[in-house]
Amino acid sequence: MKQIIAVLTVIAAIVVVWYAACIPMNIKGVLTEQERAGAEVLPPSAKDRRDMGEIGLTLNNSFAIPATWEQDRPRLPAPHQVAIEMWETTIQKKITSKRSLIYHGWVTLSATMLGFAIGTGLGILLAVGIVHSRVMDLSVMPWAIVSQTIPIIALAPMIIVVLFSVGVQGIIPKAIISAYLSFFPVVVGMVKGLRSPDAMQLDLLRTYSASRAQGFWKLRLPASMPYLFASLKIGVAASLVGAIVGELPTGAVAGLGARLLAGSYYGQTVQIWSALFAAAVLAACLVGLLGLIERTVLKRMGMAQ
Repeated sequence: MKQIIAVLTVIAAIVVVWYAACIPMNIKGVLTEQERAGAEVLPPSAKDRRDMGEIGLTLNNSFAIPATWEQDRPRLPAPHQVAIEMWETTIQKKITSKRSLIYHGWVTLSATMLGFAIGTGLGILLAVGIVHSRVMDLSVMPWAIVSQTIPIIALAPMIIVVLFSVGVQGIIPKAIISAYLSFFPVVVGMVKGLRSPDAMQLDLLRTYSASRAQGFWKLRLPASMPYLFASLKIGVAASLVGAIVGELPTGAVAGLGARLLAGSYYGQTVQIWSALFAAAVLAACLVGLLGLIERTVLKRMGMAQ
């Protein structure tokens, strides 16, 4: 109960701050509209303009504050505007509709999961090789680290153009970008996990004449499970970001990235924020699902209560 109250308190504080931030962000546009409609707008004094900026403009025209939460195209939409947009584009739209966030979320999710599967498999294979091969540890690991210093927003268009030139389109380019972002956390987490058994445990296996394969399956792999699931939670979130980024350079017409792109083209900030929240909800669901799988697996392995 205390945890629920704490979470609700934080959410309430965020909502209050959000509503307050809408006032200075949107006041100028509201006053411009009302001035065109014939309302009297009082400009701030020179001192207020210098010291408080748009807050001074707000104080002189407090009558316009409610309108800052109701603009059609605000700089910063109010929480209830985002909530209404999400309700209308999820519950009130057919799943097959091009305006449905569920439809766009599914398009992004499919690329996310394919890229996550590729990145996870590649990350685990590289981690096993790094742990068991000194050559791979000295050669592959530094390149894996360097690969993450390249901005994905610059790399994504190049990947898409190269793959398009060889006839690869659709979900594959987005999945590759997702895999690029998701494999690194898995590599780092698995390497740490596979190396987590201490010297006494490894010596005990040697006294039993256990082979390297037996040491891997009986000791290293079970010991790496908590590290693996921790890295998978990071990797799936990164994979979702990669799928969204992969939709932006292609001018996609479907996916959460496409919703963000369309909103930016037409100045629909409410649409942009609803797509952002949809992405956040999708990421939370994926991480929560992995957490449930983690608790189930670790409990069956005797590593959690």
